[in-house]
Amino acid sequence: MKQKMITIIGPTASGKTALAAHLAASFILEGRPAEILSGDSRQVYRGMDIGTGKDLCDYTVLTDALRQPIQVPFHLIDICEPGEKYNIFQYQQDFLKAYQDVRDRGAVPILCGGSGLYVESVIRGYNLSPVPKNEKLRAEMENKTMAELTEILISLKEKNNSDMHNKTDVDSPQRAIRAIEIETYNLEHKTEDRYFPPIDTVIIGVDIPRDERREKISSRLKARIDGGMVGEIRRIIEGGVSPDDLIYYGLEYKYVTEYVIGKRTYDSMLKELEIAIHQFAKRQMTWFRGMERRGCTIHWVDALQTMDEKVSQIRTLVETATSSEN
Repeated sequence: MKQKMITIIGPTASGKTALAAHLAASFILEGRPAEILSGDSRQVYRGMDIGTGKDLCDYTVLTDALRQPIQVPFHLIDICEPGEKYNIFQYQQDFLKAYQDVRDRGAVPILCGGSGLYVESVIRGYNLSPVPKNEKLRAEMENKTMAELTEILISLKEKNNSDMHNKTDVDSPQRAIRAIEIETYNLEHKTEDRYFPPIDTVIIGVDIPRDERREKISSRLKARIDGGMVGEIRRIIEGGVSPDDLIYYGLEYKYVTEYVIGKRTYDSMLKELEIAIHQFAKRQMTWFRGMERRGCTIHWVDALQTMDEKVSQIRTLVETATSSEN
């Protein structure tokens, strides 16, 4: 009986990474290897640890069944340098290689992430081609407001009948311009067919109540600020990455970078960043609901259950889905 890939999605601060690691550990305890494939668009960057919420300690699972902790293998984290413009096409190629490697080792692949576009691109098998820079278009877009860029992007998406580039993944002018660049290219050129194999997966969504999510986001942001996020961003800038490149990555990197370079006060940075993360989590949920409308079946589990209860529920869901097709 072939094991399906398990996909775990959920908004920021829902605990999906820890859940994926404990799920993997449950297989490992049975003598079945399991490995995690990250579906996060920012955790690919080395050195960008606190701001992207890598929480690498989550991949070390302590269990009563063993005296020694279980180290769950993970992939697609720390694979490129800060300042690089990693994109969804590159992610697809890197994902497929890692996925096939995991399969070749006989391990259970567990895809986990909150970047809806990245996750959906491999679940639904988007056929993509690399899109070159369009310097003329970038110059034309450079001085437009975020509202103007959004309007242009919406118009292009309608012409292309495109599901890509939801607000979840386009949250700064630089990212919006790149999205416009891609949509413009696809409008003007017939997208080259690229075979992306269908991946059989059971999708698990972590459902966390709004008030609980907001509380976790606020406490986690404070912990990250206290834990050295400002210093991390200063070190990245001192290492040669321009502030504009860091701002490109949105959310924490946008607001904290603007504080570091003197464009906003500490209080302004903290207050507006917290609001932005709450808004981001809401957009993530909007994206996941959109995935359901586009034909993805998502099995939602209650984030407030105990870890053992969540793992048990997921194992049952996966076993039922696997046995029903064999």
